[in-house]
Amino acid sequence: MDRIERLWSKSERRALDRLDSPVAVQKMLDRMVYNTDPFVRTPRRVLKDRRAHCLDGALFAAAALRRLRHPPLLLDLRAVRDDDHVLAVFRQRGRWGAVAKSNFVGLRYREPVYRSLRELAMSYFDVYYNSKGERTLREFSLPLDLRRYDRCDWTVSEAGLAVVEDRIERLAHYRLLSPAMERALNPVDDRSRRAGMLGADPKGLYRPGRGS
Repeated sequence: MDRIERLWSKSERRALDRLDSPVAVQKMLDRMVYNTDPFVRTPRRVLKDRRAHCLDGALFAAAALRRLRHPPLLLDLRAVRDDDHVLAVFRQRGRWGAVAKSNFVGLRYREPVYRSLRELAMSYFDVYYNSKGERTLREFSLPLDLRRYDRCDWTVSEAGLAVVEDRIERLAHYRLLSPAMERALNPVDDRSRRAGMLGADPKGLYRPGRGS
């Protein structure tokens, strides 16, 4: 039993043992309330409170995927005039998939069918938009391996979470679109915009202002 596994209590391990596949992890996140609180929960607290947003949801998913023998990897999607988004990514049969918590319908699970991380990131492009319907996804990072931060006890420690948050902010990111592509983008049609926001908590929506 490694250091991180020993941090879980027996009851927590029993709960996590029920998550026997990436899609089971996703279903658990989907059942959780979307977290609009102004702080990030540790994976332990996510399990206890049954609340998560994209970052603490991705951290929880990475911890759960680790117990399924997947490396705990986070990938950051960077946007303009919108919130960034964080995924827990995994590989099966050489292809990438993702588990994620989001206020938007389309920014969650991806089957492990993508040949590259860029291809995986681009699968979120058409469904990544703000409340005005602007297509906002611009960049993706390479994965952050959370095993490098095990000494910070990031699954249970708020101080450890702060270290991980800082590292995510400093990750190198790569452009998905050229400037010409960005200038030519059209807004999402109203029907698709409303469908993607089905069940969204209004308190958790990014509100682009006139100057943004």
